[in-house]
Amino acid sequence: MPLASTRRTGLVDQVISQLRAQIDSGEWRVGDRIPTESELSEQLEVGRNTVREAVRALAHAGLLEIRQGAGTFIRASSELGGALRRRLERSELRENLEVRRALEMEAARLAAVRRTDEDLADIDRAMALRDAAWREKDMGAFVEADFTFHRAIVNATHNTLLVDLYDDIAQAVYESIAHTAYAQPESDEGIDHAGLTEAVRASDPDLALREAACYLDELMARAGED
Repeated sequence: MPLASTRRTGLVDQVISQLRAQIDSGEWRVGDRIPTESELSEQLEVGRNTVREAVRALAHAGLLEIRQGAGTFIRASSELGGALRRRLERSELRENLEVRRALEMEAARLAAVRRTDEDLADIDRAMALRDAAWREKDMGAFVEADFTFHRAIVNATHNTLLVDLYDDIAQAVYESIAHTAYAQPESDEGIDHAGLTEAVRASDPDLALREAACYLDELMARAGED
């Protein structure tokens, strides 16, 4: 291999490692838009072609998603996450809900044991936004707030592997929330999460587990009706 090609390959690998480090550190999270090609070129002090090759390699691995006209976004936190997201895209709603059920029930139990006052504040904020959006029948805002609520419960586990796994299925979770929310936009009865919130606040893991099972079973029942 010519020296120039070897050097270029080395630079691309170096940039790939630097971009991975941004993801691994949590500075860039799933769903975030990363800096533009020119910005990364300036920050990393390499040519734009080098940045472009590194971004394409990470997109091929499933970590990044290049959206024409919108930018490049974090798709997964690892190659495993990228593979998982691709697999979820081929799954049916019920399968996705079953995976979500397994993760969120354990998350609820752990959150009740490990939550901090800061975690509770995040959960309460998400609940307030969720309730307000439901009252106003703003389904777009409701979906965002509901996802934020569930993410806050997962964060309260303080289990970084569980948080990463949840990030990796985030799109499937978001889509399942949207599916059930838009299916009955005029209903006066949404799926209540007050019981789960209070169980976590009371540090009652058994009750939190039951509350999570209750709302997830209701979600699966609604999905089965469609």
